[in-house]
Amino acid sequence: MKKINLVLGIHNHQPVGNFDFVFEEAFQKAYLPFLKVHKVHPDIRLAQHFSGILLEWLEKNHPEFIKLLKQSVSKKQVEMLTGGYYEPILPSIPEQDIVGQIVKLTNYVIEKTGYKPSGLWLTERVWEPYLPRPIVRAGVKYTVIDDSHFKSSGLQDQNLLGYYVTEHEGFALNIFPISEKLRYLIPFQPPEKTIKYLRSLATDEGDRLIVFADDGEKFGVWPGTFEQCFENNWLNDFFTLIEQNLDWINLISFDDALSQLKPLGTVYLPTASYREMMEWALPVNAIKEYEGFYHWLKEKNIADYQFNFIKGGFWRNFLAKYPEANNLQKRMLKSSNRFQKLNSKNTELVKARDFIYAGQCNCPYWHGVFGGLYLPHLRNAIYSNLIQADAAMDKVEFKGKEKTGWVKSEIYDYNADGFGEVIVETDRMGLFFSPNKGGSLTELDFKPKAINLIDTMTRRQEAYHQKLYEMNLNQHNSGKGEKVASIHDLVLTKEEGLEKYLNYDWYNRTSLIDHFLHPDVDLKQFAQAQYREQGDFVNQPYNVKIVNKDESAEINLERNGHVWIGSEFVPLYVGKKILVGPGADSFTAKYTLKNTNNSAIELWFGVEFATSLLAGNAADRNYIIPGVELEKTNLASIGSVKNVKKIFLRDDWLGIQVGFEVNRTAAIWRFPIETISMSEAGFERVYQCSVIMPHWKIVLEPGNSWTVVIKESIEQL
Repeated sequence: MKKINLVLGIHNHQPVGNFDFVFEEAFQKAYLPFLKVHKVHPDIRLAQHFSGILLEWLEKNHPEFIKLLKQSVSKKQVEMLTGGYYEPILPSIPEQDIVGQIVKLTNYVIEKTGYKPSGLWLTERVWEPYLPRPIVRAGVKYTVIDDSHFKSSGLQDQNLLGYYVTEHEGFALNIFPISEKLRYLIPFQPPEKTIKYLRSLATDEGDRLIVFADDGEKFGVWPGTFEQCFENNWLNDFFTLIEQNLDWINLISFDDALSQLKPLGTVYLPTASYREMMEWALPVNAIKEYEGFYHWLKEKNIADYQFNFIKGGFWRNFLAKYPEANNLQKRMLKSSNRFQKLNSKNTELVKARDFIYAGQCNCPYWHGVFGGLYLPHLRNAIYSNLIQADAAMDKVEFKGKEKTGWVKSEIYDYNADGFGEVIVETDRMGLFFSPNKGGSLTELDFKPKAINLIDTMTRRQEAYHQKLYEMNLNQHNSGKGEKVASIHDLVLTKEEGLEKYLNYDWYNRTSLIDHFLHPDVDLKQFAQAQYREQGDFVNQPYNVKIVNKDESAEINLERNGHVWIGSEFVPLYVGKKILVGPGADSFTAKYTLKNTNNSAIELWFGVEFATSLLAGNAADRNYIIPGVELEKTNLASIGSVKNVKKIFLRDDWLGIQVGFEVNRTAAIWRFPIETISMSEAGFERVYQCSVIMPHWKIVLEPGNSWTVVIKESIEQL
């Protein structure tokens, strides 16, 4: 009888910072029902991977699940996999952290299930050739990787029915190819189609091996899959059908495969991830060209073979595509490197290490159907952990200065963009300035609340935005047929008319951005980034100098630029001095505008500030302007007020209030930054931050100067 060896693997994960109700929904819809169905099929053996953050949540909220899992392990129904504890993209973090995260999860799995895992779930299957070294150093024997990685090396389907060995610097690692064919069959097609495919691979020798390994959330959480898998009994039917064919399907574990089968040979894989990830990492125009070429290959009926040699992007491209992702990743590296320098063996720093590990959770570092870069609560959680890590390290580095406070300032290229940034840190705050991009303030950390108050996203064109104009929801309604569409094929929307909100910014949304507006600009145009800018200051270089005095730091930023006055481009000096002191929950920016032209000029000057407080329409997050009754006060409201000196953004849920005060009466615009992004649940509008811009109309005589002082303060409620 012809036989085939089959390994089944399931990966389960929820991001650091995800809402508790999301964890609970995934538990009720996927993790628990899957385990219950699996339990009544004792002959079905499979591998299970849970990220450390998810296992922690399960232990705290559903300890009975951990007991059931342990029982399945003891009955040899389940072998456990390890991985990075907080599910980091391994190449995005330092090697010592790769080893540390894997060892941490391995020990936790042993403690909770009694199983010592020898295999690793590779986060998002992001592979780089040096990874065998840290993975093997962490005690791992094998990992599982998409078959597309192997095909990029020139191997074909018939060469992928087994496992291979790869190495780096002599660190040898076994690698199993995951079948893309099975990933698209399970659970979206009738179980019989999987059996038919397996039978086509069976041989008289029975030495072939095929692997299915994919997200556990596709069994209940992805749209339509709960009905498919559990209400319509797909999973039970699938397991039953496997059991009925165990005379020729040899269902084994990864560990058994290593002991019973010989490797097919040695292979060296290129940098890669799964096909969709490599597409998402490309620039927008490249994605469109990539998709067009793929469709052309399909029309020529050569896509299945030729597409193996067509590679998309590279995971690290996300760091070039999205400055927010790059800043976040480099911010994490900054904290990790500081930890190593301070003495990583110091027992006082144990909490800092774990905060750094949690700040390495992959989800907010990239964007595709699953990546969470556009989700503020996920970014906030990463920043929060990194800020808490820094606060813990502050206690060691600045021990003895708790009462007096301290200020530390430096200039270096922390985000590796080729230009130096100014970083000012105190016992209460952290401020990151980008002199090369308008002298803007790109990060504002408030340590007592562990929050970055400029954690926002710039509105950019995404390749999938075109689908908002083209999609036909009825055409993509997938819940009523014999199959459920893959998450990559679904086109859903959470709100009608989202295309109206597709506005794109031409500069990065941060703070201390200096604007000179054309006389005919209105608030709506400015909010939509469809207005005329009269000056060359917004995203252009400023000269910088740091002056330390009286234990405070003064950041001097200045630019000799120009503004359009009629048809003339006339010179104008803008200087801003930012003063940051120890123990303070505020900073001040003193602006000086000087007319270096030989005639009088009329200016409309404004300073833009972004503030990220997570929710734009919640009842407990509001604007407050003393002496002014606003028609709408929610943080996603849009409006204009005149003749004011103060405005506050209050968040009672976070327990924080951010205030802006000017020493000259100003008009103030306010509006939200909202992005349109795509997730597994469909297109959605996401509140990113609130923008406030005090502005003034000024007439400057030749040689004259004009000044204004702006104070941003942070108050704990």
